[in-house]
Formats: sequence, C-alpha cells, structure tokens
Amino acid sequence: MRALEMTRPGGAEHSLVQDVEVPRPGPGELAIDVAHAGVNFVDVMSRRGDAAYVPAWPYRAGKEVAGTVRELGEGVSGFAVGDRVAAATTGGGFAEVALASAAATVALPDGVDTATAAAVPLGLATALLLLTDAGRFEPGDTVLVHSAGGGIGGALARLVPLLGGGTLIGTVGRPEKAAAARGLGYHHAFARGPELAGQVRAATGGRGVDLVLDPLGTEALGLDLDLAVTGGRVVLFGNAGGGTLDPLPPAGRLLGANLTVTGFSHRVLLAADPARVARAQRRAFDLVAGHGLAVPVVELPGLAAVPAVHDLLAAGRGEGKYVVRVG
Repeated sequence: MRALEMTRPGGAEHSLVQDVEVPRPGPGELAIDVAHAGVNFVDVMSRRGDAAYVPAWPYRAGKEVAGTVRELGEGVSGFAVGDRVAAATTGGGFAEVALASAAATVALPDGVDTATAAAVPLGLATALLLLTDAGRFEPGDTVLVHSAGGGIGGALARLVPLLGGGTLIGTVGRPEKAAAARGLGYHHAFARGPELAGQVRAATGGRGVDLVLDPLGTEALGLDLDLAVTGGRVVLFGNAGGGTLDPLPPAGRLLGANLTVTGFSHRVLLAADPARVARAQRRAFDLVAGHGLAVPVVELPGLAAVPAVHDLLAAGRGEGKYVVRVG
C-alpha cells in the first residue's frame, strides 16, 4: 500500500510517499481502508521532532481518518467489514490502510461524506472538547482564540453559535489573515503584536474575556491572564512555536482573580480515555448531520500534496481545514 512516511526530522524533503506493508489489526483494533485523512498542525510538530510526538523514525503521521472497515481485530464487536467509519488514530492516517482503536472509532451518519468526516475526529471533536470539557463554555461568554484562522480556530467559530452563542475574538499571526478570521465568524480579529492587549480590551469595552483557548504554548500566557475576567479560564492546548515552555504563574496570581489555567492534549486523552474522544466525535457528527453544522474543508488530491501543506502550516500561512483524498 501507499503511505506518507517521515524518514527523519526536518522539512518536506524528508516526507516521502512509500510502498509499505499493509498493517493488520491487533486486539481491540480495526483496519480501515482510508478514503480521506485530516491534516493537522500536530503533523508539523511531529515532523520537526518535538518531544513526545514521534516514538521512532521513520514515522507515519496522520491522526484522523474516514473510510470503511477492512478487518476486525480480536475482541472487536459493534462493527462489520464494510461499515463507514471515522476514527482518531495514534498515527499512520496518511496511508491507504490505517489502524485505529475500536474504542476511538465511530460510525458515520448517513449523508456525511468522508471528506467532511475526516475533519471531525481530531479537528471538530477537539474544538468541542476545548469548549465544553476543558473550557466550561457558557452561552454569552466572550472567547479569545489564538491562531483563529486555522482548522481548530474555524471549528470553534462555527461551534460557539450552536452552543448558545457568545462574542468571539480571534488572534492571527499575520495582519492579512485578520479579514479571513472575521469571515469565519469572529466578531473581532487582530494580529498578534504590541497593541493586541489594548485592541482586545477595547473590543470588550474594557471588561476582558471569559475564556481563552491558546495553542501557543506559554508564549502568550501572561497576556491571557491579563485579559481574563475574574473567574476566567485559560486552556493551553498546544505548543505551536515548539519552544521551551515557561513555568506556570505563581498561585497568588491565580488566586487573586479566581483564574483557572487548564492543559489539554488530544494525544494524551486518546491514550487514557478513548471512549471520551469517541463521545465527542459522536456529538460532533450529531451537530453536522442533525443540526446543519457546516465543516468546510480544502481537499488535497493525494498523499504527495500533504508535505507542501505542512510547509504552509509551519510558516503560519495555512487557512482553514485541509483533508487529503487517499482512496
């Protein structure tokens, strides 16, 4: 079968489409004939060799897939060969056949195509978990989202209105991306820079924000805490820059404003509680199939196109959610 393999840390030149052996499912696993796979910034973090993201080289990236069940591993029930499914994987999604835990695999609702479905297991489901589980979103909240123009940022903008509505403020890495973020549904969007704090305060009438969703590591944590209202929540869910994480603020600063700082990792949650990830996927698919939630995607024609998109994401020039046609 064909698979995209990262041979060692580095750039696109080390990401190659290879002919590899078809994997067989182990106990509790499914083999899936992949129709589409989702592209995510975590692929970039893996490619550059960030700690804990790659168990060994060469490495096959790809964390979310949609397709049909090819083979059942020992002990798997509730699925049959040929079923249409989507799954969050621990890797290997950029391949014609991928393995996934049955506990992290869900059936596709009728009418949901595989290109849309491939944007759900890591992308849309993560956005839902960030808002509801980690961020304790409440209708009417003012939500600040860093990297608003990416796949997760776009998903968050579409979810907030369905979950009761609120004010959405996005930040982007480049001024020219602010208009695109507003087009996604953000009420305000600003480029990160020296004036950002004043711009956000002005947009909230000086009040501040209830919830911050931040994939930038600790780079913007001081700003996040400055902008949070009393009782505000800050969710750190990535380290996009790849740098060393700073220590968390002293307890006194958190106690002084009843602030909460929470960490979220889809990778860790998938390993520790795949059923929780599956529940989020099912709820996301219910919003898509039953409540008209749109999931716009940019479809790539094949695995060979993925490394160039990884380059775009690494440079902060990606826009929206990318999926790749595999089978």
